[in-house]
Amino acid sequence: MNLADRSAIFLSTLCMIHCLVLPLILILLPTLTTLTFFSDERFHTWLLYAVLPISAFAVVLGYFHHRSWLVVLITSMGMGVLVTVAIFGHDVFGEQGEVFASVIGSILVAYGHIINFKARRQLSQCHPVAARSTS
Repeated sequence: MNLADRSAIFLSTLCMIHCLVLPLILILLPTLTTLTFFSDERFHTWLLYAVLPISAFAVVLGYFHHRSWLVVLITSMGMGVLVTVAIFGHDVFGEQGEVFASVIGSILVAYGHIINFKARRQLSQCHPVAARSTS
């Protein structure tokens, strides 16, 4: 799996973990001040700033190899959901809706990168010489 796909999957997973686990940790350990950066809404924004360019780079690069619009569609939908949640947040979606939408967006981004990786790998197995010269 190439570095861009791995990084995007890692960041999407980190976002999902942040959305699901952090509220529980803050409820169970409310005096834990070291997590204040992670509980800040800006953490989502920083993750988004990292996920968007890495995801776009990996998907565009992968598309030039496998020409699969499915990869572009799934990953773009996930990034669109994450951007929408970052812009409107819990003011529009509510706390639970924000978490749910963020998890769905993260899953779509990660799934898109998994499909991207598999499509590139399948292409390189079918055409090993051509795939090595363009990778």
